[in-house]
Amino acid sequence: MTERYSFSLTTFSPTGKLVQIEYALNAVTTGSPSVGIKAQNGVVMATEKKQKSILYDEQSIHKVEPITDKIGIVYSGMGPDYRVLLTRARKIAQSYFLQYQESIPTAQLVHRIASVMQEYTQSGGVRPFGVSLLICGWDNDRPYLFQCDPSGAYFAWKATALGKNHLNGKSFLEKRYNEDLELEDAVHTAILTLKESFEGVMTEDNIEIGIANEEGFHRLSPSEVKDYLASIA
Repeated sequence: MTERYSFSLTTFSPTGKLVQIEYALNAVTTGSPSVGIKAQNGVVMATEKKQKSILYDEQSIHKVEPITDKIGIVYSGMGPDYRVLLTRARKIAQSYFLQYQESIPTAQLVHRIASVMQEYTQSGGVRPFGVSLLICGWDNDRPYLFQCDPSGAYFAWKATALGKNHLNGKSFLEKRYNEDLELEDAVHTAILTLKESFEGVMTEDNIEIGIANEEGFHRLSPSEVKDYLASIA
């Protein structure tokens, strides 16, 4: 019965589902793992960056990206869809800054991006974004971590995992997370969570880490990532 509705984006199935959104979520769960952890003094996001070939030049392509100087983003799912949403998020943030002369609050940015994603679940001639986002930031002297799904739903998290083997990642985080976590420990925990489902040897070339704290958001350099990997080896 569900197959009759699987090609229609705007028609509910008899069970009350938009089947195309479930397909989009399947694209997310087969994507590379991503992890986000909120600490007392910041937020860390980490993701696996798959090496397609030794000939592939990946220096200019990143999965962890800044939206503003205080907000960062990472994804699991389809890369091209992510780039569209990243560009939209930066335009939203810039428009807000031009109007109010201050950086957009993390929660407001998440709300607006989620509205864009939701719009693509009810419009003809388009499809849902095959990507889930983790957005982190620092404002009002506190850290924020949100997840946006293809349906347009968004959630605030203390720690979460996306992508391949995300259930194992969440189980690992539930055992390791505590309210008093410091940022340095959160980085170590994020790496260990990725290691749970990592295939092969983890190096500074095949994972990316981003940090948001009172100094703003930045992506760790490969040498910084290498130091963290050495400290938990």
